[in-house]
Amino acid sequence: MKKLWGGAFSETTAELVDRFGQSIETDLNFWQEDIIGSVAHVRMLGNQGIITLEEAKLIEGGLEKIHEEGPEFLHLDVEDIHTAIEIRLHELIGDVAGKLHTARSRNDQVATDTRLYLHNELLIVFDLIKKLQGLLLEQGEKYRDSLMPGYTHQQRAQPITLGFHLMAHFWGLQRNGWRAERLFELANYSPLGSAALAGTSFPIDRNATAAELGFTAPIPNALDATSDRSYILDALHLCGLIMIDLSRISQELVLFSGREFGFVKLSDSVTTGSSIMPQKRNPDMAELIRGRTGRALANWNTLATTMKGLPLGYNRDTQEDKPPLFDSLRKVKDSLKLVHLMLETADWQLERMASSVRGDFSTATDLADYLATTGIPFRQAHEIVGKVVIECNTRGCTLEDLTPEMLANVAPEVPVEALSVLQPEGSVQRRESLGGPGPKALQAQLEHARRLWETSGFATVA
Repeated sequence: MKKLWGGAFSETTAELVDRFGQSIETDLNFWQEDIIGSVAHVRMLGNQGIITLEEAKLIEGGLEKIHEEGPEFLHLDVEDIHTAIEIRLHELIGDVAGKLHTARSRNDQVATDTRLYLHNELLIVFDLIKKLQGLLLEQGEKYRDSLMPGYTHQQRAQPITLGFHLMAHFWGLQRNGWRAERLFELANYSPLGSAALAGTSFPIDRNATAAELGFTAPIPNALDATSDRSYILDALHLCGLIMIDLSRISQELVLFSGREFGFVKLSDSVTTGSSIMPQKRNPDMAELIRGRTGRALANWNTLATTMKGLPLGYNRDTQEDKPPLFDSLRKVKDSLKLVHLMLETADWQLERMASSVRGDFSTATDLADYLATTGIPFRQAHEIVGKVVIECNTRGCTLEDLTPEMLANVAPEVPVEALSVLQPEGSVQRRESLGGPGPKALQAQLEHARRLWETSGFATVA
């Protein structure tokens, strides 16, 4: 196996050692970033007179050729992506290719590649979050008046609307977008030029390479620059949080699409069948998102466990930082697209949702609130309504079934006017407090959300 080192070694490494130490398979994820970083580095070397401008242009031309060719022209029987590119560069331009590695190490090179890769991936994540938010906003407006049960403890609680429910997920995505932007800022500093750990004696210009690569500035301490992987842990944490929110949406789609609920029919394009039961329509994509969220959460723990015992300086253990990052980002991107597709093609069963609210005693709180407005302390009102519910269950009726005569029998202390608050539609319409599902409150929320969505980036919710 071809390597960039070995001059001081008299024996070759064992085949198992070579195979165990290879990272080329996963490194191919950032082959383009490695070339981009190398172009910035060689331009700086030429401008600083460390190599001649002619040599710099020749090397840059070779790197551009490799980029045009694509990764299929790279040798894969090598240790890592840096080796693969340098070997191909040597094939294209000869021995001058060896000058590319002047004043840098694979330690600062891989750290630069990873930060550039994360930078590019976050731009994709930003876009996917915005697209899903846009769909939720559209459906929030469309279904703003569509009645459905609201749940706590996975039990019927109070009537809400489908639009109100879907908009709750909008705000979780907004927070994740904001976190992603903070990560983008935090990770956007350049390690290039830190070399192995202590910089270099060559008169390099780290500010120039940082600016050309779009970084905010160079990392001030070379040892820190080559040692730090906290930005990857932050990225894995972000991925875990996004996956948790997408998993919760997926869990709702699994539940709501079952016959026990019957609130939604998922499209054929996002469901699968059974090899033995012809009638089955399985919400497999939602289930897989739910299942793979565990993998995303484990990825953070994997790297945290790796990093906790490492002293400063590059350690080969950190070769294990990138596979979890690639895996989690791939899961996040795919899951954002799949949730968008599931919601976009969902057939919401509006009549079923509206009818399920009736007879479930979910307006009991409205009755207690009404009694409180008459001067009865809420705790006493709560107790009175609890007795009404018990009596209704005993008589086999619901709150909506109560007549003035029945109410007088069940709870003579409750005025007959209280019957007016027991319909689910009225319950929703009265909940006009900030953040509630009432028509005015939800309209204000939708307008707020649209302002944020139409603004570039992810502002805080204020």
